[in-house]
Amino acid sequence: MPFTVEQFFDVFRRYNHAVWPAPVILYALALVALVLTARGSRTADRGVAAILAFLWLWMGVVYHLGFFRAINPAAIVFGAVFVVEGLLFLWAGVVQNRLGFGRRSSWDLLAAAVLLLYALFVYPTWLRLAGHDVMASPTFGAPCPTTIFTFGVLFAVRRSFPKYLLFIPLLWAAIGSFAAFRLGVPQDYGLLAAGLLGLFLFHHPESPIACPQSPLTSKD
Repeated sequence: MPFTVEQFFDVFRRYNHAVWPAPVILYALALVALVLTARGSRTADRGVAAILAFLWLWMGVVYHLGFFRAINPAAIVFGAVFVVEGLLFLWAGVVQNRLGFGRRSSWDLLAAAVLLLYALFVYPTWLRLAGHDVMASPTFGAPCPTTIFTFGVLFAVRRSFPKYLLFIPLLWAAIGSFAAFRLGVPQDYGLLAAGLLGLFLFHHPESPIACPQSPLTSKD
């Protein structure tokens, strides 16, 4: 790793102090996205996609390019890739409206619930219980918890969506998991589980990806 554990957490200290209260606002946006997934309308679907797009653009531009680049030159590449993911969510979810959220199979809902609860509640609580200062920790809007959140939201999609939306989150799940083991950040181990579940989306016969879109199930 081109940086130490101390440097890694110092990035979060500088980031949180510089952008505060943005992490609170991003967390609130995540809660809004959860409410919209249950609304069952095209407008709500586009709203969720727009929130996901904003989160990935934020991580790419603000976190990676604005702060993480100071200790890791690869953050330039990471930032560009995250921006691409944000644009893909805009294109597929907002412009084309190919993300439809609603009732899914019980297995999909269970996976979604576990991942969303972990990203929004277990992850920050674990950090606090481990004694990490909130201002020197990965708050929501940082790559690892937000990537886990993204996988959870995608498990709630009720009709087919483009597989390319999973490629970059899966790539970051692999990179982030490697870093978590090397840096000794057990809270980020959940990223590995999220990545494995994300891979399962490709093969689960009742997953949103595998269900063909039908005009009979389209929404007004």
